[in-house]
Amino acid sequence: MSAHNALADVSGAHPEADQMAVARKAFERGDYSTALEIWGPLAHAGVAQAQAYIGACFVEGWGIERDFALAARWLTLAADAGDPDGQRNLAALYFRGDGVNQDYKRAASLYRRAAEAGDGPAQDMLSWMLLEGEVIVHDYAEARKWALAAAEQNIASSMTRLGMIYHNALRVERDPGFAAHWWRRGAERGDADGQAMLGAACYLGAGVERDPRQAMVWLLRARAGESKLASQFLNAVRSMLTEAEITEAEQRAASPLPEPSP
Repeated sequence: MSAHNALADVSGAHPEADQMAVARKAFERGDYSTALEIWGPLAHAGVAQAQAYIGACFVEGWGIERDFALAARWLTLAADAGDPDGQRNLAALYFRGDGVNQDYKRAASLYRRAAEAGDGPAQDMLSWMLLEGEVIVHDYAEARKWALAAAEQNIASSMTRLGMIYHNALRVERDPGFAAHWWRRGAERGDADGQAMLGAACYLGAGVERDPRQAMVWLLRARAGESKLASQFLNAVRSMLTEAEITEAEQRAASPLPEPSP
């Protein structure tokens, strides 16, 4: 769970907004103790967002010792009060069984509540659960709906998932070009699986012009990002290139990502 995912932007609509803003700035510069000193009294006073932040700190061990049981208590208070951060982070505890009994249905319900409130990471996770169908029933149309919602919030993994939906024709017509479009968007934003699939598309000429050198660049980036999808294509692409081309691809793969396309 990243700090970005755990902590949402602070709204100025409540009297506590100034204190919350100070705490957020302290947190962002790594001054967890100051943030916790501010969030603590607010959380005890019933401010749901502060409760969610305290819970996230207990989950991650930010400024305090990690304690999943205490995290669950604070996140439950926040979630029950309707805070999307609290709902999403509590869902993660139920999904993993950290500090609570593992309960996939409860996790899915909490992710859905946060997703419906507009929380991008929750939309992304709900989309994944609906697509995989391992812990809740498959619903490809709903999976695409939530992936699109998350993609609109610039979440790269959902962009990659949309590419897979169009590649595999999951309740949509198969569209290699649209699949490659979404993989490129995810790849340019750093999603390793998106980079692997874009590399595969460049290698096969599926939805994009065939380009083994560009394929190698994306596959190398995907491997560096620990995508398990990259290995099945790397050797085949490598065999198509000269040593000089491979060296060039390695140099390009180590360079910063291109400016993301819209």
